[in-house]
Amino acid sequence: MAGRRTRKKKLPEQAVNTDIESLTHDGRGVAHVENKVVFIDEALPGETVEFIYTDIRKDFAEGKVSEVITASEHRVSPPCPHFGVCGGCSFQHVDDEQQIHYKEDLLKEQFSHIGKVALEHIWEPLTGPHWGYRSKARMGVKYVAKKGRVLVGFRERRNPFLAEIDSCKVMHPLVGENLLNLSDMIGKLTVRDKIPQIEVAIGDDQCVLAFRVLVPPTDGDKQIMSAFGKQMGMSICLQPKGPDTIAPIPGDEEVIPTYSLSEYGITFEFRPAMFTQVNYEINRKMIKRAIDALALNEEDNVLDLFCGLGNFTLPMATKAGYVTGVEGDLPLVKHARHNAEINTISNVEFHVADLSKDVSEMPWSKKKFNKILLDPSRAGAAEILHNFKHWNPQRIVYVSCNPSTLARDAGILVNEHGYKLIKAGVMDMFPQTAHVESIALFEK
Repeated sequence: MAGRRTRKKKLPEQAVNTDIESLTHDGRGVAHVENKVVFIDEALPGETVEFIYTDIRKDFAEGKVSEVITASEHRVSPPCPHFGVCGGCSFQHVDDEQQIHYKEDLLKEQFSHIGKVALEHIWEPLTGPHWGYRSKARMGVKYVAKKGRVLVGFRERRNPFLAEIDSCKVMHPLVGENLLNLSDMIGKLTVRDKIPQIEVAIGDDQCVLAFRVLVPPTDGDKQIMSAFGKQMGMSICLQPKGPDTIAPIPGDEEVIPTYSLSEYGITFEFRPAMFTQVNYEINRKMIKRAIDALALNEEDNVLDLFCGLGNFTLPMATKAGYVTGVEGDLPLVKHARHNAEINTISNVEFHVADLSKDVSEMPWSKKKFNKILLDPSRAGAAEILHNFKHWNPQRIVYVSCNPSTLARDAGILVNEHGYKLIKAGVMDMFPQTAHVESIALFEK
């Protein structure tokens, strides 16, 4: 017998008045209405708001502010006209200084609640530009025949559809202020409905846009794209299949984006789809904080886990005796070796390994390391922490893009492996969003 469709519960149309108690990890206000927790977009702690329900489930509900009755002193008018529709930002209604304090509060709460670890000393937050900072992004593209235009940008908040925006204030201005120009150019192509996304990769002095194309563009299309790139100071590439197929339009010169760490005399080359930090100013400050916290010297044998293309590995090698980088992505490891070569750094080695699996039998893993840096994905590093008993490092720096998994892993290091959490702090890698980037130092 075919299963019946469950009818979606009709939402109340009348606005509800409530007080906001706290913030969730993704920046929504938390309230309790009729003994049920409600997560409310654009609501801040201490406010009284009216909201309308957007979803009601068995254990919780969701809503969005319809009117602010009593505003927080930290509330500001969002400068972007697309805020609230575009899902790229969630914190523009909070003043810049308070954004980082909310993120600090979340980090402290996660250490205490999840990790059962006391955070006694906090680093001063690392801050940088609040706008125009984003140098890497994957933007959606959609030709909408009914509107007679191409949409370029990010998805709507809590919705799979692309938002109809004409600019983006957090993107590097070269791209963020030219979304309409991009839209108009794509609209002239015969393949305008066969381009689902654009990979944006901006270096210190270069801008590369890789267009994912589901069918081959015509020669005329290529001419339009190439001319647009030259006019706008962008290098246009085509991506017919996976990331390794990204290549410039035939006849155009290949542009390799780079970013530099002048303090260490290092320049990185990277491919458009490769992971790099989106905020160069914060990245430079983050690297310096990590290296200073590790207190590196020529006697140190350092392990860099989740090393990517060597963002930490190479600058650490300018201070340490030897550095071993390990990463699960083979193309990134190859590029890390390439970056070591072009920077003439020889006291490093790189290995490919799935760090969510047992690596204890790998030759590099059998060595001893007195200091370790790790920068995992949002899933954290719980699996690899089992190997720390063998390596027995005296000092660990953990860079995290998810305070929940950092707190969990801190609990493992402190409560199971005998380390002490010396210091931790937040880094404003993604201003105007609720995303929390943080760094922590542990010692034996």
